[in-house]
Amino acid sequence: MSGRARLMWDEGVTGYDFGAGHPMDPVRLALTMRLVEALGVDRTPELTVAAAKAAGDSTLRLVHRQDYVDAVRRASLDPAAAEQHYGLGTMDDPAFAGMHEASSLIAGQSVGAAEAVWGGQALHAVNFAGGLHHAMPGSASGFCVYNDAALAIARLLELGAERVAYVDMDVHHGDGVQAVFWDDPRVLTISLHEHPRTLFPGTGWPEERGGDEAEGSAANVALPPGTGDAGWLRALHAVVPELLGAFAPDVLVTQHGADTHFEDPLAHLTLSVDAQRAAAVAAHDWAHEHARGRWVALGGGGYAVVDVVPRTWTHLTAVAAGAPVEPTAEVPEEWRREVYARTGEAGGPLRMTDGREPAWRGWAEAGYDPADALDQAVLATRRSVFPAHGLLP
Repeated sequence: MSGRARLMWDEGVTGYDFGAGHPMDPVRLALTMRLVEALGVDRTPELTVAAAKAAGDSTLRLVHRQDYVDAVRRASLDPAAAEQHYGLGTMDDPAFAGMHEASSLIAGQSVGAAEAVWGGQALHAVNFAGGLHHAMPGSASGFCVYNDAALAIARLLELGAERVAYVDMDVHHGDGVQAVFWDDPRVLTISLHEHPRTLFPGTGWPEERGGDEAEGSAANVALPPGTGDAGWLRALHAVVPELLGAFAPDVLVTQHGADTHFEDPLAHLTLSVDAQRAAAVAAHDWAHEHARGRWVALGGGGYAVVDVVPRTWTHLTAVAAGAPVEPTAEVPEEWRREVYARTGEAGGPLRMTDGREPAWRGWAEAGYDPADALDQAVLATRRSVFPAHGLLP
């Protein structure tokens, strides 16, 4: 197994553009790559930057229905004719020219990341343009056209992986990935997200734990709005490591939506970039502890496109490359000029930190507080899912 890391990047992914005013602004991808370059992360000796081809129909059919792929292709050629019963041409997923090509290119990068890790060309692989976890087999949803995360997992299974674990750290529930593998005991999906009472897509309750033939294959931690660094990290570490230890995956796939941040305009958690960086470090460690180091890391949501997303995913890339960027590192002035050139916004963040030093109380060490809403959420998940894995809640 090679020790190298791989960053999947093709400038064409910035063509995934729902238009002016849409929260999913592709500038977040371009600015992330430019920050990776400005900090020299792309020149890390253990990191290779590579592009994969777009996913073809046979690959897309691992998850998506052919009639849906055909509908995306038709809408791509004629956006005005988009069919809303496929989730296309809606406010969340407006059709745009070239939509199929851009969406399949993003999917191809995630599938390429999975292939590189499984084939031994890389131990870790990152596609921060991916993580489009809401797309369903037959419809677009929540800014997501093709579900690249599910496609990467399906490709790993096709290649021979017997068990794949997926950990979704986006502020929104990873509903599409969960739905695809609901009845598949080979895939463990874990999602940590804002409570479905207060945020799209309204799913991800702790009682959702997999189909009849795959009991315990889904785990959902529904967090109270306002949860910050300490509570979020406590919940993450109270659920994920034990489940990974019991499941023993061949590969770990993680989704790192940056919309958990306190500046994100679409949700209500209050994490810092520092906590998001800590989650990337934890994911790296879990891959080595539980999956022989095999790790596929994806992006996801994130709509504070200058101040948050580029720093969060640059940290993720650097962690995967084995050369973490220190939180105190200054943001290069050349990148700040790039921000102004692309967005007209003066400034941008000065450092790779929000000035936090995240710490949390371990579940086993600190015990359970029955009056605490965060602890209630964690315990609900542990009670729902842990027994299916032979674990005590």
